[in-house]
Amino acid sequence: MKYILVILMGYLLGCSHMAYYLAKLQNVDLRAGGSGNLGGSNVTMLMGWKAGILTTIHDVAKAMIAVWLARALFPQVPHAEAVAGVAAVLGHIFPFYLKFKGGKGFASYVGMILMMNWKFAVAIIILVVLVTVIMDYIVLGTTLTVVSSPIYFGLTSGSWLLAAILCIATAVIIYKHRMNYVRIWNGTEFGLRSTARGEHRVK
Repeated sequence: MKYILVILMGYLLGCSHMAYYLAKLQNVDLRAGGSGNLGGSNVTMLMGWKAGILTTIHDVAKAMIAVWLARALFPQVPHAEAVAGVAAVLGHIFPFYLKFKGGKGFASYVGMILMMNWKFAVAIIILVVLVTVIMDYIVLGTTLTVVSSPIYFGLTSGSWLLAAILCIATAVIIYKHRMNYVRIWNGTEFGLRSTARGEHRVK
């Protein structure tokens, strides 16, 4: 029962979508352009950096809150914080009120690992920024983060159950980014530099 409560709490927090709220206010169809999803990177492409930053902060924060609440409310439940964090990521990706079509989950994944181990999260974020700037593709940094995190937490905690829980979110995020890999292969993926120039923004 406690695990069910943890999952529900994390999932419902994850279902909150700033991208959806901002798009409604500005009458922008986020599914009609860019990557077509309700995430910070697509909001940045189509609505500008201010909207993108606000969306990203919200997506990171909701997963952090989920982990924090699980830690505070269920301290005796093994790996409750990871379960809540993964549920928040899945809520972001599969919001019930948007026909289970949300974002790709990376910002919320970062929020989860920030609350679980902020030192590792900061280190991996710096590495992600470097990889993204050098390679120009955000998805490469995303992949590095979601693949390395379960390995790190599994090794440092000695619990492969914890790693397996995190791998649930990792697998879904990689699957959700499958078309990014295809576009990179085809040379049509949106790069960081083209996004910064606002080439994909809705007029």
